[in-house]
Amino acid sequence: MEYEPVIGLEVHAQLLTDAKIFCTCSTKFGAEPNSHTCPICIGMPGVLPVLNKKVVEYAMKMSLATHCSINDACNFARKNYFYPDLPKGYQISQYAYPLAEHGYVEIEINGGKKRIGITRIHMEEDAGKLLHDEHNPSSYVDLNRTGVPLIEIVSEPDMRNAEEAAAYLKRIHEILVYLEICDGNMEEGSFRCDANVSLRPRGEEAFGTRAELKNMNSFRNVQRALEYEIKRQQYILDGGQDVIQETRLWDDAQGVTHSMRGKEEAHDYRYFPDPDLVPIVIGDTWIKAVEKSLPELPLEKRERFLKDYQIPVYDAGVLTSSRGIADYFEEVARLSGKPKVASNWVMGDVLRFLNEEKRDIRDCPILPGSLAEMILLIEAGAISGKMAKDVIEDMYKTGKGPKQIIEEKGLVQITDEEALRKAIGEVIAANPGQLEQYRGGKEKLFGFFVGQVMKATKGKANPTLVNEILKKMLAGSS
Repeated sequence: MEYEPVIGLEVHAQLLTDAKIFCTCSTKFGAEPNSHTCPICIGMPGVLPVLNKKVVEYAMKMSLATHCSINDACNFARKNYFYPDLPKGYQISQYAYPLAEHGYVEIEINGGKKRIGITRIHMEEDAGKLLHDEHNPSSYVDLNRTGVPLIEIVSEPDMRNAEEAAAYLKRIHEILVYLEICDGNMEEGSFRCDANVSLRPRGEEAFGTRAELKNMNSFRNVQRALEYEIKRQQYILDGGQDVIQETRLWDDAQGVTHSMRGKEEAHDYRYFPDPDLVPIVIGDTWIKAVEKSLPELPLEKRERFLKDYQIPVYDAGVLTSSRGIADYFEEVARLSGKPKVASNWVMGDVLRFLNEEKRDIRDCPILPGSLAEMILLIEAGAISGKMAKDVIEDMYKTGKGPKQIIEEKGLVQITDEEALRKAIGEVIAANPGQLEQYRGGKEKLFGFFVGQVMKATKGKANPTLVNEILKKMLAGSS
């Protein structure tokens, strides 16, 4: 039988607030274990949580950016379960009355677009983290993460293969990072994804029994885990057996999923309204204020770049992959007036330097104005493109401007025609055999003469002028 996969994703994104969601403890990653805790976030008796307003605003930004309807009011509920890294014995989340519902994002797949629905976006607190000792049968708990604000973005089961799921996840990640409300770091756990996947006979409406997949810490692993799970479930169904509803862990080393536990349902968590937190009333005034603060989003920016700068689709995709890169490119393009040339230098050398050192574009030693100045120097013939490769490397290493580096290294391009004729004459005189062969019809030797002239001038000769003058002199005219 032919089966159709049905996939929905639950994305958890840590918000970039300085303080936790219900207390003033720091959210900074990497501190000494259990150093960013207080009686509120570790759930001591008698304490009262106070909501961080910035969390609500960040969650509203993501809701508006994904076309969700923000509810007039929402409230927090207690989600009860017992786990070593959850000191209260419950998690403060949202259930019956979430912040926002009924949104969507568009993904680009197989040359077309597909809309993926978003069921809801709600706020909650993160749990702590267990650290397992590889050499002893013991685990340690770090509660620094407890109470760090999260939003959970729950998709509709609209994805039909692992490729679509990966594209959707990348789009959600891209929007979060553009809004600057989440750093999107999957390795540090600030961007996490659980996937629900089931199979049904193609053409049927009813969903099959689903499995939930956890422990996927990269876009590639999400796609690999889904591809494996689809094959696993198909094997079970083809064998005449039933798929068990359960939670499974992805094992990256072995490339398989393992059963973790039976899948919980909503009633297992015994949700009830948190008695310590009042409902949040959100009016139109607040929504409009947040809406005004939204930046230009990736898809809109991509389309504008294609229209305004006439650059290829690939370039537009790379240059809008982050707000920082997009802003940097636009400034270089504006100052130089050469958008395609600016695109080439940003996508090539600048991003290569940054990627090698894992640095953000905002920390780039080459200022947009300096790169634009170098582009204009190339256009004016002051330096060649080959020289510029050395210049930009020094610009990155030193932070100096191009003119200063050119002067210090004596890299000014030779554009004086008399000086070039003299250098070319000396090269021709030193190679009479090659000259005779060239004039005898071996035109490929032209490249040899160009190389010799560039060598004689230490790469400083203007290549265009060299070609023009050399062609005439080799032909016997000057």
